[in-house]
Amino acid sequence: MAGLEDGREWAYRVDPYGFERPDDFDYASYEAFFSRYLVVLTRRAIKWSKLLKGKNSIQKSLKVKRYIRKGIPNEHRALIWMIVSGAQTNMEQNPGYYQRLLEGEKNDKLVEAIKTDMNRTFPDNVKFRKTADPCLQHTLYNVLVAYGHHNKAVGYCQGMNFIAGYLILITKNEEESFWLLDALIGRILPDYYSPAMLGLKTDQEVLGELVKMKVPAVAELMERHGVMWTLVVSRWFICLFIDILPVETVLRIWDCLFYEGSKIIFRVALTLIKQHQAFILEATNFPDICDKFKQITKGTFVTECHTFMQQVR
Repeated sequence: MAGLEDGREWAYRVDPYGFERPDDFDYASYEAFFSRYLVVLTRRAIKWSKLLKGKNSIQKSLKVKRYIRKGIPNEHRALIWMIVSGAQTNMEQNPGYYQRLLEGEKNDKLVEAIKTDMNRTFPDNVKFRKTADPCLQHTLYNVLVAYGHHNKAVGYCQGMNFIAGYLILITKNEEESFWLLDALIGRILPDYYSPAMLGLKTDQEVLGELVKMKVPAVAELMERHGVMWTLVVSRWFICLFIDILPVETVLRIWDCLFYEGSKIIFRVALTLIKQHQAFILEATNFPDICDKFKQITKGTFVTECHTFMQQVR
């Protein structure tokens, strides 16, 4: 009986995606949120099933955009991401290509860089541990090595391991994860992960300008204390909110990212800043500002992913 109890407690301490919950995890408020969210998920699942009618295709439309904004149920998520991102079409048009990348000659430097990051990828996720069976580290390694040889201009850079890891957790399919990674890095977020990271730098500057227009008091505070935007938001952009916002919230953002493109990142960032404007403005110095930006990505506002996404305009 003790073994069963231990097993139950362990399952409770690990979320459905394999992430261990921190010691200070607020189980009571999460349970309250999730029981409400479950009702939403059930309702959405019925609507999505009607929309798909057992088919593996959908046409982009205002209705589909609205459905995606309201969240894709997990059982349909991988399929919808594949279709709306163009990854499905690319995969079908290039049969055997992924396998050829894995079997081809390898760049030793690239392989070494990827191997170095394996143990640093989601150390808090039981599915990525060497002791796991199956161990997702092997799948992750394959996806990253194949992508590095497919897109030589990008190769591999830190941040890609976390993104590929999330894709693997959702699709549970190596080749689909590869093509979704290609959709993100090659088309949806061009120049985010290239050596010069020009797209990333540009988008952070764009966010700075948007904050000037929409939340001028925060922009003025940042300027007064000489805090560069890249210092407080670069991980939001590079990791697409992984390890910054709760898993369910990140997945809801990614639903929109695959359909609408990178503008959703700005909208989420602006929502976080606007919602916590008064809190950020309490900051009186440089480290204080940096700390406030860490704090605004925690708490009920971001955990309640459905109401959070309703605020994102």
